[in-house]
Order: sequence, then C-alpha cells, then structure tokens
Amino acid sequence: MTKTKILRNIFISAAVLFALVRLLPAGTNESALNFGNMPLGGHPPTYTGFDVPGALGTLGVCINPGGVISGTYFNTNGVVDGYVRASDGTFTTFAAPGAGIQTQPLSINPGGAIAGWFFDPNNAAHGFLRTPDGTITTFDAPGAGTGPFQGTVGNGINPAGAIAGDYIDANNVLHGFVRTPDGIITTFDALGAGTGPGQGTGLTNVDCLTPAGATTGTYIDANNVYHGFVRSPDGTITSFDAPGAGTGPFQGTAPGGINQAGTIEGEYFDNGGVAHGFLRAANGAITTFDAPGAGTGPGQGTFNGNINPKGEVAANYIDSSDALHGYVLAKDGTITTFDLPGAGTGPGQGTMPICNNPAGAITGWYIDSSNVAHGFLRSP
Repeated sequence: MTKTKILRNIFISAAVLFALVRLLPAGTNESALNFGNMPLGGHPPTYTGFDVPGALGTLGVCINPGGVISGTYFNTNGVVDGYVRASDGTFTTFAAPGAGIQTQPLSINPGGAIAGWFFDPNNAAHGFLRTPDGTITTFDAPGAGTGPFQGTVGNGINPAGAIAGDYIDANNVLHGFVRTPDGIITTFDALGAGTGPGQGTGLTNVDCLTPAGATTGTYIDANNVYHGFVRSPDGTITSFDAPGAGTGPFQGTAPGGINQAGTIEGEYFDNGGVAHGFLRAANGAITTFDAPGAGTGPGQGTFNGNINPKGEVAANYIDSSDALHGYVLAKDGTITTFDLPGAGTGPGQGTMPICNNPAGAITGWYIDSSNVAHGFLRSP
C-alpha cells in the first residue's frame, strides 16, 4: 500500500474511531458559512458543512461536475456505509450487497456512477460499481486474495464508466488493474515494483483515470521506496521520481491524481520524512512546492489531493502542531489556504480536502475539537 493510501487511511480510521465514540453535536444537518481567504476573482468562497442524518460522522470523498457528492458515513450500529448527496442537499444512503462493516465510495463520474470497494463479513475487499439508478455490481480482479484485508479496490471511474484500481493478492502484494465498461479486467505491474508483502503497484484515489484511459499511481520497490508512474491508454508504463524525493524505506514519490491534460499532482517524502507537493506536466517536467504554514517535521508537510481539468489542485497540509489545513493551488502557482469554520486545531484535527470538480467546488471533511468528522462543500 502506498504512503498516500496509508496516510488517507490513517485519517479515515481516526475519523471512524472518533465518530463511533461520540454523537454529533445537536443542531441542524447543514450550515452555510462565508469564511476564508479571498480568491483572485474577488468573491469569498462559501462553505457548507453537512452530516448524513443520524450519522456519527460524515466524510466527503468525491464530487462530480454537477456538484453531486459521494462519501462515507458512520452509523449507530458501528457500520460504515456509503451515501450520495444531491446538488440540492438531499441524501441517499447505500451499502454494497454482501457488505460487512464498510462500504467505501471513492470516485463519481459526470453521470453519477460511483466506483469504490467494500469489506465482506470476513474483511476481504471487493470492488463495486453503483449506477445512477442505484444498481450495484460487485467485481473482483483476477488473482485478488480472499483473506482479511486482501482483495479488490475500485479507485477511480471515468466518464465512460471504465474503472481503475488495485488489488492485494494472497501474498499481500499490490497490483494495478483497469476494468472496461463491459467488465473486462486487465491487470498490470510497474517495472521495478517489489514482490514482497506490502510492496507492488497501487493506484491513487478519486481521479486516477482520465477520459482517454491514462492512469497514475505509486509502486513500492523491493527496498520499500516509493516511485511514481503513469500508464498510458495503450498500457505503456513510465516511472518517475520527484527531485528531492528520499531514497530510504517509506520515502519517495506518491502521485495523487491526473487530469485530462496529463498533468499529475502528488507528494514526495524527503530523506527526513517530510512531505512536499509536486506537479508533473505531460512532457515529464516536474515542479515542486510547499503550502505556506506546512510543518517541517517527519509526517508533516504538504500532501496530495485532487487535480481538476483546469489544473487546480485541492489538498491538505499538516502544520508543526500536526493539525490539518486545506489549500488550493491555482494554475498560476498561487496557493490559497483555508480552514473550515468549526474545524479543530489539535493534532489530527482540522480540514481535509479530497476532491475538486471542474468548477472548483471542493469536498472533503473536517474534524472538530470534539474529534467528530463532518463533510463539507467549498463553493468558489
């Protein structure tokens, strides 16, 4: 599993643990608030916090061009289910057939189709496709393991309904796959990917698959060093490393997503374990950056998120106190930082942007001072 996935799973797991032991504060399910830095256009963004009704915690994970959001919420039975939030704010909840403790949407396309994964009662993972009418189809990549925490994850879905993802085999090695709209699955491994437990080829979440079929992710070599890769629609895989990336175990380069122009955004970990952001153009040129206020200690710094068709990046940074904050990187390189009203300021608390759509609307979640997770929508 890539460092990117490890970090995101740490945040998700923390939100799960916090949410399951605390009820949401009393009040309305949604609140619209004006707050934050003034964007270049001169109009302040609008922030809408939201919670699935009755949830113990809500995570916004992906948003499509129409403003439809999908994500995860934690219910009173200790089960994690999926939801769809329509552009008018109404919610539809769902669980994959055969799901045990968790159903996790990860990507939503312009038509409203959702890709993700779920745990069965034995904690083996399986991929799923949910069509806009609510029909859910489950699938497994050839060679996927069937033991606990093995199996198949659908990471990203493109407008045509193709899905890119990864799977963990019976030896706990990670491999990539692409699933065509008619269900044909092609597996692949990046050259140089390790073959030991916890090594291999993994894809990014949310925006890892372009309309043309290019995909990106991270491979972990035999020395547990991370490297980026891009796989073209014809299956050609090109690996790359950001300048300044560390070469020790659990250091290196971890892409976060790819847009239609072939620009990849991501993070790299230096020799001190500090995270920094990068952009890789389609021609291979890499630019690095750091969000203002990002911490400089191990596990701190500037992390990856999502890149939209305009080339805008929405992601988070961790400060010197281990609190989370959001940022937007404009195409011209300008970085705007933001925090959700009500976000906590303690370690592991704060604002976690995950996905931005073509219009610049962002979804994610924030963790308040009581360690409860809430979804949010940031409208430009």
